[in-house]
Amino acid sequence: MAVRRYSRLAQRLGQQRWFSAVGRRVAGLDRFLYQHSGGRLTFARGMGPATLVLTTIGRSSGQRRSVELLYCRVDGSYAVVASNWGQRQHPAWSANLLAQPDCWVLVGSTEVPVRARLADDAERDRLWTTLVAMWPAYRSYAERSGRDFRLFVLDPR
Repeated sequence: MAVRRYSRLAQRLGQQRWFSAVGRRVAGLDRFLYQHSGGRLTFARGMGPATLVLTTIGRSSGQRRSVELLYCRVDGSYAVVASNWGQRQHPAWSANLLAQPDCWVLVGSTEVPVRARLADDAERDRLWTTLVAMWPAYRSYAERSGRDFRLFVLDPR
């Protein structure tokens, strides 16, 4: 019961501009906790949505870059949205995926090699509905940013 209340509160707060600003700033710490605890420790734990760590190859640097994201499972794959907390620009990780679609996801303590692809129009509508149901703040982020979010499907290799 307490977890459900916490989840509903987090989903309401997630739509606030200040929540996005704080989230961007603690994301690095959250990613560190997630990676070093096998997914057991994360600020998002108990909020409801599942999280993973996506590792891409930087399109300019060639270095591995990691980001923690909310995701949903779709037919054995993972779906993620490039919301960038509602900022006007697309997140760097999404441009990395467009340049180099081979990447990795860490779900709990299991790392899975995946290949990213943009969702096609039919998938996009279905995924957007699912992702907004999971995290209603995505709708607020989209309105605030004024852009169409990139939705990626991460298929296991």
